[in-house]
Amino acid sequence: MGFLIQQTMLYAVPLMIVALAGIFAERSGVINLALEGIMIFGAFIGVLFVRVMQENQVFTQEQGQLLMLLALIAASVFGALFSLLLSFSAINLKADQTIGGTALNMLAPALVLFFINLIAQQNAMRMVTGDAAGWFMIKPSTFGLPKDHDFGFIGNLLINKVYLTTYICLAVFVILSVILYKTKFGLRLRSCGENPHAADSLGINVYKMRYAGVTISGALAGMGGFTYALTTANCASTGEVAGYGFLALAVMIFGNWKPLTVAMGGILFGLFKCISATYTSLDINGDGVYMLAEIGVSPYVYRLLPYLITLIVLAFTSKSSRVPKAEGIPYDKGQR
Repeated sequence: MGFLIQQTMLYAVPLMIVALAGIFAERSGVINLALEGIMIFGAFIGVLFVRVMQENQVFTQEQGQLLMLLALIAASVFGALFSLLLSFSAINLKADQTIGGTALNMLAPALVLFFINLIAQQNAMRMVTGDAAGWFMIKPSTFGLPKDHDFGFIGNLLINKVYLTTYICLAVFVILSVILYKTKFGLRLRSCGENPHAADSLGINVYKMRYAGVTISGALAGMGGFTYALTTANCASTGEVAGYGFLALAVMIFGNWKPLTVAMGGILFGLFKCISATYTSLDINGDGVYMLAEIGVSPYVYRLLPYLITLIVLAFTSKSSRVPKAEGIPYDKGQR
């Protein structure tokens, strides 16, 4: 059961943080369909940072947590910078936001694969030495303890064979959710997505607030991209993130643009993603019987499960979802 919970959180946390990225953009009035592309770019930047640091022997394996933290910051910063392309086209040029997001989703993998081939001379870029588990996973040796040290059920669940990125992303999720709904900044941001003309009449700079919303969205998507690459792709950049950006959009719609329900949706989708990825080694009852693997269901059914659940959930929840009223509508100060 502990393994199932840990693996579910590994898959759920990137979905939650990227869905929150979508909330910030859309609550400000800008549709960010480029979450997938920004995730791909963030994953590339994070892995590149790790690779460069290893090549130059700046960090030792014992300093892996610090290296991971700096790579996460780099991915967030460059994710925010990449999102400025969407901000400029949507806010300044008043271009169609759906087309702009789609264009970035096409640009990101092409750009990333070009640089991967340039740097690594292959279609994937990985760490120079070791693997993600050896460098970044928290385990007994991280605390100077023997490999077989037992922390107990709760201890093993929280601090054994887990990644620090999980807790960082959860903390960021909580803090930014509070900022969005409990601060003046959050109220101003949300007002720009509901009635930008009324917000403008109260002295709120709608353009700046929308830039802030999309920039925060880009930083979170970049963070989610590197978290995905680190925890589920063994710290590798391959020019794709298995559709996580689009799944995050589904989680956002399912959660009705509210952080609490988005978190619940992220965990639900993460559970099914976990089952699809680990069903052959999933011992639910702890009795050594891999029930899901022995049912005889085709492995393709398990792989389809997360996406099938996404379609079913959206079919039943999308009609009742309440989108921000000014979402996707370019703001023109001269129009009333």
